[in-house]
Amino acid sequence: MAHVQIFDPPLCCPTGVCGPAIDPELARVSADLEWLKTNGVQVSRFNLAQQPGDFAGNETVRQALHAKGNECLPLVLVDGRIVAEGTYPSRDVFAALAGIVIRSESAPKCAPKADGSKCC
Repeated sequence: MAHVQIFDPPLCCPTGVCGPAIDPELARVSADLEWLKTNGVQVSRFNLAQQPGDFAGNETVRQALHAKGNECLPLVLVDGRIVAEGTYPSRDVFAALAGIVIRSESAPKCAPKADGSKCC
């Protein structure tokens, strides 16, 4: 299974989901990453404010920061390859990158009954 790594810009906490004014995008990303984990994907997340050594210790991330500065954050890697810069992918994109097939949940199909009614 894929390994997804998120290198976040400086955040107040590991997910950025705290305080009185929560950024809805960060809440969505946290939920999407938990969803990936429940689907067997290895997810690692790093916060520049709290884990600068992980940024410096990853050659791909270090090169991106050197070339583009903090504007490239958040930086998303899948299996060590950069797949997104400066934005968080949607759940659908995360799923595709991790090789997960999303099945849509649809209402049960109703077929006309022998008595002519249409409800299940």
